[in-house]
Amino acid sequence: MSDAAQPTAAEVRAAAEAVKTALDRHLAAVERRSGEEDPAVYDAFNELAAAAEAYDELLYDRYDEVTPFEIPGEDTLPPYTGPEEPSALSVLIRRDYAVAEPQRLMAQARRVEAADEDAPGAGASGTVHGALGLLFGEFEPDEIASRHKEFGLEEGDSTLWVTAADESAEPGEWLEAPFEQVDPERVVCRFDVSAVFDEEFDDGGDDEDDEDDEDEGEDGEADLPDLDEDLDTDLDTDLDEDGEPARLEADR
Repeated sequence: MSDAAQPTAAEVRAAAEAVKTALDRHLAAVERRSGEEDPAVYDAFNELAAAAEAYDELLYDRYDEVTPFEIPGEDTLPPYTGPEEPSALSVLIRRDYAVAEPQRLMAQARRVEAADEDAPGAGASGTVHGALGLLFGEFEPDEIASRHKEFGLEEGDSTLWVTAADESAEPGEWLEAPFEQVDPERVVCRFDVSAVFDEEFDDGGDDEDDEDDEDEGEDGEADLPDLDEDLDTDLDTDLDEDGEPARLEADR
């Protein structure tokens, strides 16, 4: 950051005073709390977090120093305000993948085409777009999650939200906009999977895995079987030659 853009000492001091004020307000709200989910405590908590984050940023920009505070992320859910005994649930799942090996992906799609004479869109396996449509149409999402390496995919972040509803939706009611109007205050529970969590506990003990990666060669295709042969092979057979059991990690 240039000198012209740096905050002044007075701005840093003002931010520190704002943290002190937010601390006092938070303590006062806690002392007056009316229950475990008092909205006043929740609001004071958010104000304190915002003040601490602002001070931390200004302190770093001005003096290249940091605070010992760990500021909660924006994905922290608000207090639950849904029904105590939900009569209906919605399960929202997002899984991210990178197409790491397009050729492997399309080869698997060709197997699906060859095994199903009535498969729509003949030749769709010739493109990544078409191959994805074939594979996600043939296999359940959980199976793709557990066998993603076979399909040339690399896992990214995933999240699962269980939300409460007062009553079940009518058939076709939300299909036009299935992911809109999700109320975070009705999230019963949430489960996240991300590489950032693994990095926090990484002790450098993955030498054995590194050796396996080196054995695959620079193009990463040493263990790629001839997917165009033996088309009568059961599609549910695990083609991974690493000998590792299939794992389902996305819905933890």
